[in-house]
Amino acid sequence: MTEKTIELPGIISVRDLAEKIDSSPIDIIKALMQNGVMANINQQVDFDTAAIVASELGYEATLEMIEQVEDGETGEIALWRRLIANEDEKSLKVRPPVITVLGHVDHGKTSLLDAIRSTAVQEGEVGGITQHISAYQVTHDERLITFLDTPGHAAFTAMRSRGAQGADIVILVVAADDGVMPQTKEAYSHAKAAQVPIIVALNKMDKDNANPELVKKQLADIGLVPDDWDGDTIIVPVSAKANTGLEDLLEAILLVADNTEILANPEGQEFGTVIEAKRNRAKGVETTILVQNGTVNIGDVLIAGTTYGRVKAMTDYFGKSVVIAEPSQPISVMGFNDVPVAGDLFRSVKNDKEARLIVADRIEKQKEAAQAKSHKITLENLFDHVKAGNVRELRLIIKADVQGSLEPIVSSLQEMSATDDEGKIKVTVVHSGTGNISESDVMLAGTSGAIVLGFNAKPDTAAQKTAEKEHVSIRYYDIIYRLIEDVEKALKGMLQPEEKEVVLGKAEVRAIFKVRKLGSIAGCRVIDGEIRRNAKVRVMRGKKEIFAGEIGSLKHEKDDVREVRKGFECGIGVKNFSDFEENDIIECYTIELVSAEL
Repeated sequence: MTEKTIELPGIISVRDLAEKIDSSPIDIIKALMQNGVMANINQQVDFDTAAIVASELGYEATLEMIEQVEDGETGEIALWRRLIANEDEKSLKVRPPVITVLGHVDHGKTSLLDAIRSTAVQEGEVGGITQHISAYQVTHDERLITFLDTPGHAAFTAMRSRGAQGADIVILVVAADDGVMPQTKEAYSHAKAAQVPIIVALNKMDKDNANPELVKKQLADIGLVPDDWDGDTIIVPVSAKANTGLEDLLEAILLVADNTEILANPEGQEFGTVIEAKRNRAKGVETTILVQNGTVNIGDVLIAGTTYGRVKAMTDYFGKSVVIAEPSQPISVMGFNDVPVAGDLFRSVKNDKEARLIVADRIEKQKEAAQAKSHKITLENLFDHVKAGNVRELRLIIKADVQGSLEPIVSSLQEMSATDDEGKIKVTVVHSGTGNISESDVMLAGTSGAIVLGFNAKPDTAAQKTAEKEHVSIRYYDIIYRLIEDVEKALKGMLQPEEKEVVLGKAEVRAIFKVRKLGSIAGCRVIDGEIRRNAKVRVMRGKKEIFAGEIGSLKHEKDDVREVRKGFECGIGVKNFSDFEENDIIECYTIELVSAEL
């Protein structure tokens, strides 16, 4: 039987797949069940799963063209890798591997990158690197290797969250004298989520207190079993300070690259990733891009996110002018009309008119996406998403104050699941660690669709702002059983919004007046926020609360008012309370039903 050819997107619902291959949704669901996938008619499946089902029903599936994938709603790293599937296999050639270095802040990541960069300068042209950009290439055994010099795993994840193939291989730097630290585990979680091979660079081997065997044990405990322990993780001892082990590390990179299909078509569709961009007052917008397919030429029209431009000039990482840029080559280009976002995908189009039309369409879709973002998954609305067929998994990021609290929480959650009419709802702990909730935790949650749970752990200022921007749900707990209980309720659709006290303002009692029929009235000055007539109040004497109730009357001068703001004087009467004293503080507040989001 001759198979029919059909194009499928990276993500497709069971209903849409049935329509694409002119089949019944029941037949699709049966085929999925035979392959171990439980799904309902509205559930979405990835391209690989859909292709298997299509094959069983007489269709050969190929991934839709790059334009469709770029403009879709998904940013999964797997889609970016599969874009190469649109190229003619006969035209594919091996390209240099792209490397990102991650690790704990004090473990020598920057020193290692500097040491490798120095090698590039020594082997490069006279004069060395004349400008610093966030990517460069080195040569080892007459083969090129591209390094991305990103600030850390937060930037790495930001790129991935936009659908960018940020790297082909991750180097995880671990200090031999310090071992696996919380940020090491965090970096590992990001690399693992990106589904890229990991090589461990065991740095600072020159130090007297280096203990590589202990560090290997710690690495094995988090899932990175060394190859000399019958595992599959290459661990290379290095010293950035002493310049030892660098050749072995480069050798390991090439070894892993040879076992991974890192291909591109130099003559095919031009696409890649924006590494960094800035506005230069004298030159205009300078954009560092990483070419990952095709060859970029002077005069090409590129689009990246909601920006576009014609390439006017290009320079390599030595600052030398070039006219073409091939796959895996980092290049600085001039010509974009505005500053693109680091991590945006770029591609070439025919002309400026096409670029303007595509960008206008993207801007409109961004507005729609911004509205949809506010409906991200929270514990409160989890069950609604489950019933709608949008999710069959609850993903969590757990942060706790100490390891002793973290372990029982993670253990309990990993054993948890729920079953409804459509099948099993699984709980997955994407990442866990000790310490406060960081911006990196929030970025990972945003990328992986997870909810952040903090046990005696709060977010820092940067994490708070990012959570608000990305609509990431964060909940805080100080009792373990309540955390476990809320997750159980969420899985059963029983979790209710919680009450939250919102302090509106404070007023200081300056005098007390006796009023017939009303009792005592506190003559006050509002020292913070505002006092509202319909709100609740508590009377504080020192640090002690002596009464809580409601406002009976609120006057400014002789007028009844609804509110009095900071800096103004007022008379406050509290229902069923008249025992005011000077310097008492009347605190005004409301109780709101809210989800525990920031």
